[in-house]
Amino acid sequence: MTPLPGGVGISELTVYDWEAADGLCGGTPHMHLVCSEAYVVIGGEGSVQTLTTSGFSDTPLRPGDVVWFTPGTIHRLVNAGGLRLVVLMQNSGLPEAGDAVFTFPAPVLADPDAYQAAAVLTGDHAAAARRRRDLALEGFLALRDGGLREFHSAAQRLKRELLDAWWIRWRDGPLAATLATGCQLAALKAADLSHLDHGEVRRLERPEDPLFGMCGLLRPYPVPVPVLPTRLPRGSSKSPHPPAPKELS
Repeated sequence: MTPLPGGVGISELTVYDWEAADGLCGGTPHMHLVCSEAYVVIGGEGSVQTLTTSGFSDTPLRPGDVVWFTPGTIHRLVNAGGLRLVVLMQNSGLPEAGDAVFTFPAPVLADPDAYQAAAVLTGDHAAAARRRRDLALEGFLALRDGGLREFHSAAQRLKRELLDAWWIRWRDGPLAATLATGCQLAALKAADLSHLDHGEVRRLERPEDPLFGMCGLLRPYPVPVPVLPTRLPRGSSKSPHPPAPKELS
């Protein structure tokens, strides 16, 4: 199956309405290392609290709004009543492969085993997800007073063993989609219209059973296996699949 346009991932999200220690309802603060994220608000209202090196912000979310942010943005969804979103994720497959770091307190971040124990849902998933949210909120509130650079360093240490696998997912997904467009443009310039003979329509049904995600009840649409662009335009001798950089090989 061909990947979704641009190699993105799509999920439907109903944000948790669990009240937290600060009196607000919502999800688990976390940060992505290499994936941008976008929200399309389809119901209810609330906000997304964000923390970057530029400071803290609270952005309203109302039906019809589209809000997005880049890697390095710690974010926490706040549900003020029935907040529902369609979530678009850059680099489909990477978020599921671990491209997220919870804002647990510094001692937990410093211990990979403690971090893993706090991050994984076991037993009663609803209760475990709520405990995880509360622990991450504790760290998030502390980070608002400082320590963001240290959090970035801890996040990199926790995820560095996954970077080779992430690179492959990026190469075979979003990069492959971009390279396919380049091949098609080159073919059109050469009056080669053969790729137009392969038009197709695909459909994904709404996942039935929601998962206890980081921010709420999540229905992630399955990630199609990418089809890599193996056909080169006429006159080209270069491979469309660049090798991994030396530091990741």
